[in-house]
Amino acid sequence: MISQFFVLSQRGDNIVFRDYRGEVAKGSAEIFFRKVKFWKEDEAEEAPPVFNVDGVNYIHVKVAGLFFVATSRVNVPPSLVLELLQRIARVTKDYLGVLNEDSIRKNFVLVYELLDEVIDFGYPQTTSTEVLKSYVFNEPIVVDAGRLPPLGPAAIFMQGTKRMPGTAVTKSVVATEPGGKKREEIFVDIIEKISVTFSSSGYILTSEIDGTIQMKSYLTGNPEIRLALNEDLSIGRNGSSLYDYRSSSGSGTVILDDCNFHESVHLESFDVDRTLSLIPPDGEFAVMNYRMTQEFKPPFRVTALIEEAGSSRAEVILKIRADFSPNVTANTITVQMPVPSYTMRASFELEAGATGQTTDFKEGSRRLEWNLKKIVGGAEHTLRAKLTFSQEIHGNIAKEAGPVNMNFTIPMYNASKLQVRYLQIAKKSKTYNPYRWVRYVTQANSYVARL
Repeated sequence: MISQFFVLSQRGDNIVFRDYRGEVAKGSAEIFFRKVKFWKEDEAEEAPPVFNVDGVNYIHVKVAGLFFVATSRVNVPPSLVLELLQRIARVTKDYLGVLNEDSIRKNFVLVYELLDEVIDFGYPQTTSTEVLKSYVFNEPIVVDAGRLPPLGPAAIFMQGTKRMPGTAVTKSVVATEPGGKKREEIFVDIIEKISVTFSSSGYILTSEIDGTIQMKSYLTGNPEIRLALNEDLSIGRNGSSLYDYRSSSGSGTVILDDCNFHESVHLESFDVDRTLSLIPPDGEFAVMNYRMTQEFKPPFRVTALIEEAGSSRAEVILKIRADFSPNVTANTITVQMPVPSYTMRASFELEAGATGQTTDFKEGSRRLEWNLKKIVGGAEHTLRAKLTFSQEIHGNIAKEAGPVNMNFTIPMYNASKLQVRYLQIAKKSKTYNPYRWVRYVTQANSYVARL
């Protein structure tokens, strides 16, 4: 299957290395990093997840700033190896609590013990955190969460008016709290990645949501959990799906095209009241994945305009409007726009009183970049840029620029309106009342505006 597995830092330092079959030279990690660092093929800025160098297949994923890499001399299914690498990263995070270079270095004995159980002679054995607990006995060395970089507003969990920092989920699923007790709590994330394409006049051409309900449980004894979703939820554009799930009303205000569930989920009552029942396994897992192409209100409206301002000059106007509640704040917003290849320089003009905004002209890739620290719902921001070219303009300049691409994260907001009505945990005693934390996060998958 795979010959080697290794984890590299952003600097190219070898943190973890396992050679399972002795088929690939020891310098493969250095070859991989040099190739990724200075990738110049196919006019792409980044190396693809799978590539071949001198007869060796390199397959990698980047998680939390770390490269998880597998090598092989034979043709292996790339999707299978990519999924294996993602699962190794997830299991490592489950055990260490925090996935970064420092936590792996401090727990290298535990990490190698995990690898020995997950992969044998290059073949995957198990990636289940729950199964691994029977074979892995080293206790993790907990990395102080206070030393981690701030996670920002997107890492805030809410329960009513309570707030809890995202570092609450940086605990190991096997480590005990000081005093030998575990804090009984469960975390549920509804994470949606949206794809929207706007026409040059601002109309929506395509729109889609890829969502997942993630769960991470710190409950002892694995009690049964009931997770209730919208009662008016329908699956399938005709109110039904491949599984013939139907809402009681026949048609719902939230219509999912399709979905799939974790193997631990029981669907006996899902047809009746849209309730999922399950006994959560240890570690983080996806309870449900879903896709939606029903029309929805996009969180941002993006308009872009480029006009000639002389024989070798042009002016760009970018405008963003946040179409969500003022109680919600988007953060880490990045807007990028490719410009003609003969652009020499660009000067920027922000609106008066603008704070937390930066601009840049990337000469290597010939694109404008506009970064905003945050945008409050209902706000509108404008950027003007003046371009200077190395030659005179010929033809339609709008065809040589764009499209505009936008990335963002919006905590406590979801475009599909899918909601968790309640999260019920089977009681072991009258005083048993674990903490329940639910958050919603929307991120851009492909948010594009044409010129």
